[in-house]
Amino acid sequence: MTVNLEYYKVFYYAARCGGLTGAARELAISQPAVSQSIRQLEAQLGVRLFARRSKGVQLTKEGELLFSYVSKGYEQMELGERMLRQLKNMELGEIRIGASDMTLQFYLLPFLEQFHEKYPGIKVMVSNAPTPETLERLRNGQIDFGVVSTPFEVGMDIEQNEVREIEDIFVAGRRFIPYKNRMLDLAELEKLPIISLEKKTSTRSYMDGFLAEHGVVLHPEFELATSDMIVQFALRNLGVGSIVRDFAQEYIDSGQLFELRFNQIIPKRKFCVVRAGKNPQSAAAGALLDLIRQDAGKQREEQTDDKNGYF
Repeated sequence: MTVNLEYYKVFYYAARCGGLTGAARELAISQPAVSQSIRQLEAQLGVRLFARRSKGVQLTKEGELLFSYVSKGYEQMELGERMLRQLKNMELGEIRIGASDMTLQFYLLPFLEQFHEKYPGIKVMVSNAPTPETLERLRNGQIDFGVVSTPFEVGMDIEQNEVREIEDIFVAGRRFIPYKNRMLDLAELEKLPIISLEKKTSTRSYMDGFLAEHGVVLHPEFELATSDMIVQFALRNLGVGSIVRDFAQEYIDSGQLFELRFNQIIPKRKFCVVRAGKNPQSAAAGALLDLIRQDAGKQREEQTDDKNGYF
């Protein structure tokens, strides 16, 4: 294309406004500048585009043909600019997040609610998957960020920020009441019917690794896909559930389940926000991450104040 695109812009506005004066006003340039651009465009194309009338100008047949194409292109560019402004102003857009049942239910959900109230035009899509699958989707650019639980292995390509502690426990129902309020050795778990998550989860990997360090190897009677199902199996006295405390707390408080006690402390784990440093971050994803970071900062300040004895 040898024609200056600015000439087409002037042509578009002159045709749309039906006169050179209106085009000059819309473009914030002088009328002589509009006339000059039209003459240059006509000279380069070798056709007359406008015919002068008593009240402005009118497109010639050649001008009508050209306008039918130029208008589509220019209006698409204007639409593109408008969409970009809306993205920048958080009026529309989308966020893709990876999260497990646990991280979604016990961490991410309140932030999604707060974000949606503030930015109702932003579409949020959550891919529900275990930690290893979430990390793979992050590396492949399928999600903007993920919320996962430790342990997991990441390389230099993944940024991670710890945001909350979680605690793994074993719970049981009335069938196992003889074990209540007893201080148990971890090895006693090998004698019990265990209900756990599937091996592909970070929760299962963590518990297997911790127990192996103490010479304990479990062969679960039930391996389930979700922690909610572990609670339901434990409530029906089908075994002892290996689970994160959050899922079972209401049942422990109500007395339907009890927590087994051990002479070895099970170290706490973390929820982490992870993102791929190489991937560009949208304005919408950045705004949601800011909410999460602000909350994490407040939590750290409160923990520091508690340690220092502040109220």
